Amino acid sequence: MATDLPDLDQFRADARAWLEANARPRVSETAPAAGERSARVLWGEGSDDVAVFHNLDEQAERTRLAECQAWQAAKFDAGYAMINWPVALGGRGLPNSYLRAYNTEEARFEVPNGGELPPTSMGLIATTVAAFGTPEQHDRWIRPLMRQDEYGCQLFSEPGAGSDLASLATKAVRDGDEWVLNGQKVWTSGARFAHWGLAITRTDPSVPKHKGLTAFMVPLQAPGVDVRPIRQMTGGSCFNEVFLTDVRLDDSYRLGPVGDGWRVALTCLGFERDHSGGGGGSHVGGGYHQVAAAAAHFGLTGDAIVRQALADLYIQHKVAQYTNRRAAAKLKAGQTPGPEGSLGKLMWTANMARVSDVISRVLGPRLVADTGEWGTYAWGEHVLGAPGYRIAGGSDEIQRNIIGERVLGLPAEPRVDKDIPFNATVGVRA
Repeated sequence: MATDLPDLDQFRADARAWLEANARPRVSETAPAAGERSARVLWGEGSDDVAVFHNLDEQAERTRLAECQAWQAAKFDAGYAMINWPVALGGRGLPNSYLRAYNTEEARFEVPNGGELPPTSMGLIATTVAAFGTPEQHDRWIRPLMRQDEYGCQLFSEPGAGSDLASLATKAVRDGDEWVLNGQKVWTSGARFAHWGLAITRTDPSVPKHKGLTAFMVPLQAPGVDVRPIRQMTGGSCFNEVFLTDVRLDDSYRLGPVGDGWRVALTCLGFERDHSGGGGGSHVGGGYHQVAAAAAHFGLTGDAIVRQALADLYIQHKVAQYTNRRAAAKLKAGQTPGPEGSLGKLMWTANMARVSDVISRVLGPRLVADTGEWGTYAWGEHVLGAPGYRIAGGSDEIQRNIIGERVLGLPAEPRVDKDIPFNATVGVRA
């Protein structure tokens, strides 16, 4: 942490001046809080995109990522990309109050949005490398990921493991100074455009499933890596499946000790749940302010049922907001994201479902009839995409187990395979 702190007001003024010179002010006149969309929605102005999972062709995706990369590089070079990161890792070492001050100012401006891949690279992969990497790995990956010269994604989920990540079967077998990886990963966001994948693999099937895992940074252009898009019901292909066939990696690509992959995974998932719950300042899909604007535009704010639904939506929006601030306070105190992040994740997914319900009532047939009217049919991509976040970052059922066992101290779910070697588990082949 820096000991000679700059004046916070001057820091904010300098950030505002830099933003004014490098970005366009938002159309909305009401400044949002840090990490939120504009609090005032002007009906018919700007984009009406409220998609949870975007639907873009490959060229549009690459263009969007290029715009995002150019912005992040300028932000990094100006000293605003790693404000609260330790100086030893390339950051400025400033308290989180400076990060919040910058985020509040940036929220007043239109900046490029590259979808899930950029925040995953910076908020999940780079932070996990920081937690487990060697000094050489810090030098190799943190700056490129935080400047977005390179992108990273998660290679966690597998077709045969479901929500039980510890049951993954992708193998990494040691061969001298190298490792040979074989297996399949699925539901990987952004893999087509990523340079690296943080993979959790099984290196020792003779021990219980949580203990035989090891993490690797996999170059996705390496021989034997095959990335295939998965078509979603909204039409897009945000997700991918990744096949690893005899992929050879030097031991320098291993992240953390051999057999410590479960701890690496939990740390990364902690960052993901904080990010997915809104604590990382991200926002996808539509929210209360967009729904309220639609209700006002169509003259429904006087309808008693709609007013009640809007009131409930606002209450839940504020409760989630305060929960995220509590998570931010933990980070300010130097604590890493813990099981409490599951609460924010659950609240966020529940609120996305509430938004779908209320906007469906407000729009009626306009939701499913593409008449070209601004702010109507576009909501279909929110309604169709919102259920996906019940799985992303860990399913709702897993989040409830985490809260029950690790926060409330309730008895753990029965686990018949808890102390059994992975290769002795019924139906599993080592």
